[in-house]
Amino acid sequence: MNRHWLANVYRLGRKELVSLRRDPVLALFVVYAFTYAIYVPAATTGLELRHASVGFVDEDHSQLSARLQASVLAPYFHEPDQLELPEVDPAMDASAYTFVIDVPRDFEADVLAGRRPSLQLLVDATAMSQAGVGAGYLKRIFADEIQEFVTERRGAPTLPIRSSIRVAFNPNLHQSWYLGIVQLINNITMLAILLPGAALLREREHATIEHLLAMPITPSEIAFAKVWANGLVIVLATALSLGAVLHGALGVPILGSVSLFLLGTVAYLFSASAIGIFLSTQVRSMPQFGLLLVPVILPMIALSGGMTPLESMPAALQWVMRLLPTAHFVSFATAVLYRGAGLEAVWGSLAAIVAIGAAFFAFALLRFRASITVTRA
Repeated sequence: MNRHWLANVYRLGRKELVSLRRDPVLALFVVYAFTYAIYVPAATTGLELRHASVGFVDEDHSQLSARLQASVLAPYFHEPDQLELPEVDPAMDASAYTFVIDVPRDFEADVLAGRRPSLQLLVDATAMSQAGVGAGYLKRIFADEIQEFVTERRGAPTLPIRSSIRVAFNPNLHQSWYLGIVQLINNITMLAILLPGAALLREREHATIEHLLAMPITPSEIAFAKVWANGLVIVLATALSLGAVLHGALGVPILGSVSLFLLGTVAYLFSASAIGIFLSTQVRSMPQFGLLLVPVILPMIALSGGMTPLESMPAALQWVMRLLPTAHFVSFATAVLYRGAGLEAVWGSLAAIVAIGAAFFAFALLRFRASITVTRA
């Protein structure tokens, strides 16, 4: 590597940045991927229980039934609406409530007498995610309230220990905090593969690759220019997205070092860009490249450990995924951004990203050289 090689890589990279600026569709897609495509799934995906509608039928009119009604609290549930028994079926048929609780007559007396009475919980299971989670929450809430009520009335001794659960790093279990980071990681992966590969295909479709081949330029200079130029765009977009979208709009606390995360992103970009360069040598047009990206990017994202824990996958699949850089980058990014891990905790993942990236890039460069040789011939 000499000054002439670096100068060529720099000038070719500047040309790539100019080409990207003159491609408004691609530039708009980059903006979309790091703003709207992160904010909307994180802020609006309704996979967790929030403000579920509740109806409450109190046939007992006792201290215990009032206590059960008062235990149904926000933000998981709306304040329960008082219903009469004949109103239940029409309300459920009209989907007015996700949950309807019916406390029967003499419920408190039966509880205190040890007769184990039944409390009816009606659930509208068409709201699948809220139905399953909410039914479990209500069962646990009511069991705790009834146990505490009985203990107070009977004067029973309390247990010598008390179970207390502390949730680390996301104490309020905000799903948007997790989904926002995962979306950012996924979009880095997608664009790191897409942009360099599309840049090489754009040279081929516009017939400018022949002009480059007529110059004293090596394949490595062309490849590295594509990587650094598009990588610079992705890194800048990632930094802005962390500050404006994740921390600003979604309120996600960034516990770790942003500089360390961006350093790991730069290392990861070489691995992912190598995949994009390799894929671009297998096709001859952008539509073909787009079709080829689908069976490559989707498994990388879905099986990287961001959506589903890597440990829950079959052992053979875990071994395969650890040969790819994405699983290591997900582990690195979540450790830094969620848990505030330093370099001493994530150096193993970072070293794996660099090693896999070097191997991938060397292979992609060999394939790129071979494709250029065919073009010249």
